[in-house]
Amino acid sequence: MWAYESVFYQIYPLGFCGAPFENDGVPEHRILKVNDWIGHIKELGANAIYFSPLFESDTHGYNTRDYTKVDTRLGTNEDFAKVCGNLHKEGIKVVLDGVFNHVGRGFWAFEDVVKNRENSPYVSWFSRIDFGGNSNYNDGLWYEGWEGNYDLVKLNLRNEDVIQHIFSAIRGWVEEFDIDGLRLDVAYCLDHDFVRRLRKFCDELKPEFFLVGETLHGDYNQLMNDEMLHSVTNYECYKGLYSSFNSMNMFEINHSLLRQFGPEQWTLYKGKHLLSFVDNHDVTRVASILTNPAHLPLIYAVAFGMPGIPCVYYGSEWGATGKKEEGDPNLRLSYDEPQSNELTEWIAKLAEAKKTSKALQYGSFTSTVLTNGACVFCREWEGERVYVAVNAMDQDFFAGFDAGSQELTDLITGETCAVNGGVNLPAYSAYFFQAK
Repeated sequence: MWAYESVFYQIYPLGFCGAPFENDGVPEHRILKVNDWIGHIKELGANAIYFSPLFESDTHGYNTRDYTKVDTRLGTNEDFAKVCGNLHKEGIKVVLDGVFNHVGRGFWAFEDVVKNRENSPYVSWFSRIDFGGNSNYNDGLWYEGWEGNYDLVKLNLRNEDVIQHIFSAIRGWVEEFDIDGLRLDVAYCLDHDFVRRLRKFCDELKPEFFLVGETLHGDYNQLMNDEMLHSVTNYECYKGLYSSFNSMNMFEINHSLLRQFGPEQWTLYKGKHLLSFVDNHDVTRVASILTNPAHLPLIYAVAFGMPGIPCVYYGSEWGATGKKEEGDPNLRLSYDEPQSNELTEWIAKLAEAKKTSKALQYGSFTSTVLTNGACVFCREWEGERVYVAVNAMDQDFFAGFDAGSQELTDLITGETCAVNGGVNLPAYSAYFFQAK
């Protein structure tokens, strides 16, 4: 699967393009802005892009009005087809957000239910509707909204017409934009039989069509398996990443990684590829959550060195800030142009190492050295061995271990170093040591 060897870049289109929050119905060709960023995305080393919702919606994109039409605030289907064509020319895969658990109140079928009530042919399209109840919108009917949010009307994913409507839309996205996969919003809420049918449909629709689901807690294998999704979001390690640095307790992230990918028989996700991230459109940006700025390059090193598919959120590659408590729009800003600095260059080197090392893509995980402020873990695959070494302390640290070699090559810088019972890690440093 191509995704297992890729580095993802996430864009939240409505924010990225500076679209108004409310759908004003005024057509603008804002999505073409992506074309101006393709060079930057390539230089960063990303070879796959994940677009958050971009189909016609009421406001933030997750309250869909029309699955077949690019949001008017972003432009036309033809505009986005050009963007996808340009991305594909540069070898960049395209994954779209599939919001199938719910739709917006402006979704045409729900509008028909509000208008025609019991006489609407679309009543059964939605999870639960009670014409004797009400919601905060005072429509004279109650319906199930996602987590109590009545702007998000829950679909009935056991209704065959709904399923075929969604499948028809996906087929259209492949035919119009040649997309390479889907990220399923709130996948943990989706009907499992629907997900199985989706996987079968997509497998037949396009070879190696990638399906990744948004999951938070619990056993990811319930959704990530041979009959359902290829991957899920690794929220368990998301928290462990920043918390380990902020508390100077590298045991936390290593515990999660050993639990997920370690050598023991009970390891949960050995051989699987979860989507790794240090931030995204729903959480505080990593530059705002880390208490020590010197840890910013290091957290990316762990994210790229650990098992999984790394994903970088637009703007964070140069250290953009934004806090969740200040509202989601603060996390989804529009930047006039991409920026480049030492962090950007560092991430590009990490991306190159990830894309060229089978051990970093597919390798096993073992913990080699572990203290509160430093860690070394080993990734091994078919004879290639890479030691991911991180020192988060403000002083040098000697990491003692048997590398089985007299010389190590850092995949990030290309420099070599001698091994004398271990390696010296300068303060605030990270390496991908390849054993020869």
